[in-house]
Amino acid sequence: MITFFLVGLTVHVVFFLSIFDIYFTSPLVHGMTPQATSLAPPASRLVLVVADGLRADSLFTLLPNGSSRAPYLRSVLEEKGTWGVSHTRVPTESRPGHVALIAGFYEDVSAVAKGWKENPVEFDSVFNESRHTWSWGSPDILPMFAKGASGDHVYTYTYPAQEEDFASTDASRLDSWVFSQVKSFFQLAKSNSSLRASLLEDKNVFFLHLLGIDTNGHAHRPMSQEYLDNIGLVDTGVAELVSIVEDFFDYDGRTAYVFTSDHGMTNWGSHGAGHPSETLTPLIVWGAGVHNAQRVTEPQPYNDGYLQDWNLEHLRRVDVGQADIAPLMASLIGVPIPVNSVGVLPLPYLNNTDLFKAENMYTNAIQVLEQFKMKMTQKKETTLSFRSFFAALHSLLKLPFYLLNALPFISPYQISLCQSLISYSLEGLVYYHTYDRFFLGCSVVLGFVGWTSYVVLVILKTHASLNRHPSLLKQVRLCMCVTVVITVFLLIQRSPVTYYIYCLLPVPIWYSVLKESGMVTDLIHSAPSLPLWKCFVYFVLVAFGIELLVVSFFHRAMLTVGLAILSIWPFMSGLFGKAKFRSLSWFLGCLFLALFPLMPVVGREPNIHLMFHVAVCAYVPSLTHSSLQQKQGLPLLNQIISWITLGSSMLVPLLSSTRIFHRLLSIFLSLTATYLLLSTGSEALFPPVLSWLMFVWINIEQEAMLAQGVSGRQELSTIDFSANIDIAKIRQLKLDDIRRSYFFVFFIITAFFGTGNIASINSFDPASVYCFLTVFNPFIMGGLMMWKVIIPFIIVMCTFETIQVTGCELQTIINFNSISHSSPQHFFFLVQDYGSWLDIGTSISHYVIVMSMTIFLMLLSVVTHILTSQRLILWRRPKLHFP
Repeated sequence: MITFFLVGLTVHVVFFLSIFDIYFTSPLVHGMTPQATSLAPPASRLVLVVADGLRADSLFTLLPNGSSRAPYLRSVLEEKGTWGVSHTRVPTESRPGHVALIAGFYEDVSAVAKGWKENPVEFDSVFNESRHTWSWGSPDILPMFAKGASGDHVYTYTYPAQEEDFASTDASRLDSWVFSQVKSFFQLAKSNSSLRASLLEDKNVFFLHLLGIDTNGHAHRPMSQEYLDNIGLVDTGVAELVSIVEDFFDYDGRTAYVFTSDHGMTNWGSHGAGHPSETLTPLIVWGAGVHNAQRVTEPQPYNDGYLQDWNLEHLRRVDVGQADIAPLMASLIGVPIPVNSVGVLPLPYLNNTDLFKAENMYTNAIQVLEQFKMKMTQKKETTLSFRSFFAALHSLLKLPFYLLNALPFISPYQISLCQSLISYSLEGLVYYHTYDRFFLGCSVVLGFVGWTSYVVLVILKTHASLNRHPSLLKQVRLCMCVTVVITVFLLIQRSPVTYYIYCLLPVPIWYSVLKESGMVTDLIHSAPSLPLWKCFVYFVLVAFGIELLVVSFFHRAMLTVGLAILSIWPFMSGLFGKAKFRSLSWFLGCLFLALFPLMPVVGREPNIHLMFHVAVCAYVPSLTHSSLQQKQGLPLLNQIISWITLGSSMLVPLLSSTRIFHRLLSIFLSLTATYLLLSTGSEALFPPVLSWLMFVWINIEQEAMLAQGVSGRQELSTIDFSANIDIAKIRQLKLDDIRRSYFFVFFIITAFFGTGNIASINSFDPASVYCFLTVFNPFIMGGLMMWKVIIPFIIVMCTFETIQVTGCELQTIINFNSISHSSPQHFFFLVQDYGSWLDIGTSISHYVIVMSMTIFLMLLSVVTHILTSQRLILWRRPKLHFP
């Protein structure tokens, strides 16, 4: 068992890591030459203001009396600027949002383990290409752009990280700090000659990162007065900022302004997923080189209904992708477009000559084309059988590029040709980025199939008395030949070291399968003696159940269907006649648990009165949320109680008796107490209901084994987890063991999706951790949320541990492996590299979750064994001596 566990863990870890080489590789390439136009830019300087967490509708929607909560910005878009909606991509977080705005490319998926603060690969940006950039704001964002900048020309001014406190009495002070610092900066420049000289140079950027709106949205929700008032404060600050800048530069008309947001926010105060409230952000551009507001009479090409809601149907709206803002800013001040940008210059924003627009569009096309050519060259040098991309693009590349001199005037055809070149180049980048995906995918699938086959053979060999001795000579020769061929192929292609692991690992796995091939022959010969109809029914039911679990990843309500079906199992199997009370308890437990997948996963408003079970742990969240609503901060006593409860939740069970009932009750209650502290609403009821159903499952399985006459079955009243199990009593495999293993997999999936899904992880509510901390810390907050996810897992794992011990099924975990292996293969085939980024990200996340869950449960089985069987004795009672 130990050998099998270690081998299985290694195989799963390798196949899990393979997804990082298949999907989570950085799309960025380096070595390109920056491209810039030779024409004089319209602006000498750019002011970029990013209101973190600002939704488009929150800014553009008028108040009931017809006025705007941001009167200055409203007057700008109605009189002297061009406006639109900037469409972001998932994940709608601050780091990828700002990278898209300033560097021009969307999420670098290789940043999956870097959190919010850092990009894993160095990248170019508008700040890096500027002569000087001065920036003010959050310590989570600004250093990222200074770190990758060449030279020492990106200056950052940040407030302490402790200021980002969701329990703050007024988070808008973060924005007030920024505006105050900028004002002091320009005041200083009037008396500092060297600073003034730097400011008067061209190609300068001023960046203001305003975090107050985002912080107030997390703490109080976007519909709160705090969030809306913060928008008014930002509007007033921007008006004063423009006045200060124009005054300093003597109203020379050479300043361009860009006001936008990195992402929006849901009604329940979260972001990270793809809801329109998160992906639709405002964009207002005005000043030097920008079109004034243009009134239109004909219908605009937008049918989303927002124009009417915002009362802006009379003003031309120009929507952009978030990455398109980077080439726009570069064109306005005449700096090279960031070399990794995939944005397309939005020409309608530019108020300049046709020649200027064509030159900048041409520069944009060459900049994207350079990335494609570099990617193609790199792949060509390391590929044995190179396949070229779209033939039309190669034909286009062979044309002499006389775009700007071929005609005596600038024609729309020239701009259209540049846009086509950008489109083809972007497709080519994706093509070469995913060039090895099919090859690596085949290796992973081959390994999956081999491991699943090996697990099945191990089960048969262990439980079905099929122990034919294999002949190894042919298999050894075949595997050696395959290994040599694969190694030579990878050497010629100069493949990375990890490719050797992914491609060669299936070889020993299939060797292990082939050497047991004689056992398959024995099984075929013994088939006539097997209850084939019952085997077929079980096979169909398990296949249906696996598909139901796969669908539940996309539609949580399928878990409700599954639980409803499971609820009638005692009645269909005949157990109801032998154990009526337990059968009814099972029926009711399944139905109650079936309610949770129907509840919303995100957007739950705090509903403290539902929290109960442990008096202190119910009182602490109530008092904490009350204190936060009154803006009195997080009470220190509550924080201490919460952390002590969390720390003791794994220790307290070890102090109880190892008798089954006492130990399980101790585990379930201590974990439920911690779960209460991490809950804001009805999900607090999930662990008690799940624990109830798990207790019933243990008891009803005892009745099922009694009905089958299972030898070696132990009575619950006599079980002590710390007792040694007699290995000789391990019984042979029965079809019901497959059913038990499937139940386990189903409850594990229910434990994960019962109160959440991908959206709830990407868009978790910070209010869930307010009992522990309120200052923004992504790693501690993420760790607490992960512990909340793990708690239902532990409850199910302890239950399964009990069923194994009581039924002498120490190898039932093998059955679980064989069933659970079909899910990763499902999701591997469902991974897609087309469609929206939400679709792509979700499909990849499903595979990662299933693979992580399989690896995690193998490790968690060891933890739960310790949790159930070990006991800490802090003191010993003195023995009494009687005369």
